Amino acid sequence: MDPLHQFEIHAIVPIQVGDLNLSYTNSSLWMTIAVILITALMTLPTRGRALIPGRIQSIAEVLYETTANMLRESAGREGRAYFPFIFSLFSFLLVGNLQGLIPGSFTFTSHIVVTFSLAIVVFLGTTAIGFIKHGPHFLKFFMPEGAPIWSAPLLVFIELISYLSRPVSLALRLFANMLVGHALLKTIAGFVFVLGIAGIVPLAATVAITALEFLVAVLQAYVFAILSCIYLNDALHMH
Repeated sequence: MDPLHQFEIHAIVPIQVGDLNLSYTNSSLWMTIAVILITALMTLPTRGRALIPGRIQSIAEVLYETTANMLRESAGREGRAYFPFIFSLFSFLLVGNLQGLIPGSFTFTSHIVVTFSLAIVVFLGTTAIGFIKHGPHFLKFFMPEGAPIWSAPLLVFIELISYLSRPVSLALRLFANMLVGHALLKTIAGFVFVLGIAGIVPLAATVAITALEFLVAVLQAYVFAILSCIYLNDALHMH
């Protein structure tokens, strides 16, 4: 089977409004599942009054603490006001990446339109925060302090290009890792049944790559979130 077939988007509930396609797709379905899982993870533990947290509560607490520490270390005390957004972003990407490892599922983070949409929200949001907090002085962010004035045109151009490339690098990093990793896993897994007894080799490789993909899924969600925290810190403190 074509290893790229797993990334095809199919309409589950076709909805066409003029020239606009608003169909509910398999990608939309797995996004919905991700939201439901996150909601259940954060609400179910609160129903109990146990002194010793159970497995679900422990997972929820680890996710909460990881996000809180990430935000505190990257954006400082002022960043705490944006915890709900960073937590939602991190948990959504984490669950989306991990559920893509389930056979028969769909990895919506393997599509550039999804990752770029999230990245552009982070970019526009942090830029708006920078101008709201600092006003026109936020433009000083593009001119390194202490640099000679004669170098201003070149430095401003370089800093501006670097700044504008943020959403592109955020989107491409996550999209490429999910796409390539899952395609490689599907390709190698396809040799298991074809080779018969000799399929033990690709089977072992499949298990190893699956473990690696699990780590990549967690790491890429963390990298996306922590870079968002760093961009938030730049907007809040201009450094």
